[in-house]
Amino acid sequence: MRFALISFFVVLIVTSCTRYDMPPGIKVTPQNGKYPMAQCLKELSTSSEIDASKVVDKIRVLKSKRTMELIKGNQILYRFPISLGKNSVGHKLVQGDFKTPIGHYKIVQKRCDPKYYRSILISYPDQEDIDRAKKNGVKVGGDITIHAQPIWNADGHGDRQTLTKDWTEGCIAITVGAMNILWASLKNQTPIDIHP
Repeated sequence: MRFALISFFVVLIVTSCTRYDMPPGIKVTPQNGKYPMAQCLKELSTSSEIDASKVVDKIRVLKSKRTMELIKGNQILYRFPISLGKNSVGHKLVQGDFKTPIGHYKIVQKRCDPKYYRSILISYPDQEDIDRAKKNGVKVGGDITIHAQPIWNADGHGDRQTLTKDWTEGCIAITVGAMNILWASLKNQTPIDIHP
């Protein structure tokens, strides 16, 4: 009985430190079939004003678990469900293989995106990826991002549907609500580790 009670409190403490639920959807009103850009562009122009206490040290993506973790120090602040490239197993080797890369990269740029709300570019391909592709005589591909949902799911009503399958061309897709949290937590050069 004593062990069960202690275990309960340990689980309660650990789970209270990590937020795992799908973040709430937000009100985004599409304009002419696209996400509005004005607010996003305004935020980009004032990105140096990010609250330092909210900035995470790194992002960890666990492809096999379909999760993304935002980490500060030794603590996981958030854990989000994700979707991956349609061909999700293994490392991206060639342009058009629909795989999400595996490796150690960095955040390069935040982008306003009329198709996917917002997107965050990662530093794929790195030199190792480029050298491998050159050796194999193939195009390495690029423009791998973390992005939110397509316009039909602007209000989040289809989040559970989109998160039950892998559907991107190699990018990492999260909910619109999760993107808002991620967007406010990142600076350029934040490390992102993508594990199998």
